[in-house]
Amino acid sequence: MSTTIRGTVQGMASRANPAFATGAVVVPITLLAGAVLFGTVQQHTYAHVMAGVLWTGIDLFMAAVLGPVIGGLAVDERASLFQRFTPKMTFVMPALALVTIFGGITLALRLGYFPNADPWLALFTAASLLPALLSIGWQFDAFGDRRWQAVFGLALVGSLAYLATTLPAFAMTDPLIAVTLGVMVVLTVVGFGVLLPGEVKMYLEMVSASPDSEVISRIGLRNARLAGVQGLFQLVIIALMVYLRWGAA
Repeated sequence: MSTTIRGTVQGMASRANPAFATGAVVVPITLLAGAVLFGTVQQHTYAHVMAGVLWTGIDLFMAAVLGPVIGGLAVDERASLFQRFTPKMTFVMPALALVTIFGGITLALRLGYFPNADPWLALFTAASLLPALLSIGWQFDAFGDRRWQAVFGLALVGSLAYLATTLPAFAMTDPLIAVTLGVMVVLTVVGFGVLLPGEVKMYLEMVSASPDSEVISRIGLRNARLAGVQGLFQLVIIALMVYLRWGAA
């Protein structure tokens, strides 16, 4: 079994079905890129909202429907379900999260709802990226791994440079935007720093010489529960955005 990042991604894509894995990533990102670069505001809004609806809906479904179902299964049955379910989710959810977050930020900028954006985006980047990478390093016991050190070092230097060039011009943005960014920090750290590494750890356990059903089951159930937390935070963002767009009307 390859333990390289490339080998892990290829192995998970093979389990998910390569066509599905490619489509789950390429289609939403391509649609958003087209909407941002060439589309109308309406098309941009549609790409952002649809990705957000799918992301939120899947998270809430996992917590409210799938979670209770798998909670009542035996450990081996749970592990068997996650072996089929997890590889697909590993490609679907990060793509939807990225499209929703990036689409929302670019749409707010396009509509003029995000004044003084640069320093706030620098803060958002550092507050999201660095804790997520630290969480990944901790979960995989990778603090001594040169690959993790290189990635974290690059992220740290880049984040500090971004902050240094933008914070001198710091000014307050719309309070609703500031709160939304704070919620998105939580979503990003949990999604990319906890849920995604958990799915990778489940996959590595699945393809190990002696797969431990208890480990797969435990991580899968934890991820399903955390998905519910994600869903609740996403509902908060929806409420904030509705108020931002129509509350003052």
